Amino acid sequence: MTTHYFADWRDVPETLWRWANFSPEEIACRGDGIIRINEAALDMLQALREKLGVPLIVHSAYRSPEYNRQVGGAEHSMHLQGAAFDISMANHNPESFEKAARAAGFTGFGFYPRQDFIHIDIGRTRQWGDPFPLRLRRFAEEPPRLREGLNESRTMKGGGAAGVATIGAAGVEVAQDVLIDTQTAIQPLIPYLDTLRWMFIAMALIGIGITIYARWDDWRKGRR
Repeated sequence: MTTHYFADWRDVPETLWRWANFSPEEIACRGDGIIRINEAALDMLQALREKLGVPLIVHSAYRSPEYNRQVGGAEHSMHLQGAAFDISMANHNPESFEKAARAAGFTGFGFYPRQDFIHIDIGRTRQWGDPFPLRLRRFAEEPPRLREGLNESRTMKGGGAAGVATIGAAGVEVAQDVLIDTQTAIQPLIPYLDTLRWMFIAMALIGIGITIYARWDDWRKGRR
């Protein structure tokens, strides 16, 4: 069994890494970045990936002794040899996955339905854990996308306020001109209208600011 050990996954030579669907970072210890490359185990993992044709989300692969103790792993865990992988079932049917993994050559199986992953390794033949509940669908359901109604949209509210205020400011300015030209009797009101026009302009700027912030916040939260 050929193995390679590196103190940091970044030290793995590109010429050594031949598993196209995985990266050294995925296989390295989650605790300290140390990696032990078990070629036989990785060959099986790559074969399983190609057989399923679906990405394998690796929760855990190699574990250093210190990290294995930290997470409560078995004393002689196959993870210590880089010969075990914990694979998420978020995008797999557990029954189909198990069948394919056995066909690929994996011999050790641990089932963790509450954490939604299956442990596979190339150690002695054995299995443990609880069975997964029956799944009617192969993949996890896609969550619904929440969309804001037009009456709840911050962007619409901000834009609407800016629009109303802009129209109001323009209307006040027109009224001022009319009063200057034709209504000399009530010219004392003109200064107050000027103040009102600046209030509308301020409202328009606030509305524009709300619109810009809402669009930025939606983009940041992935609602774009």
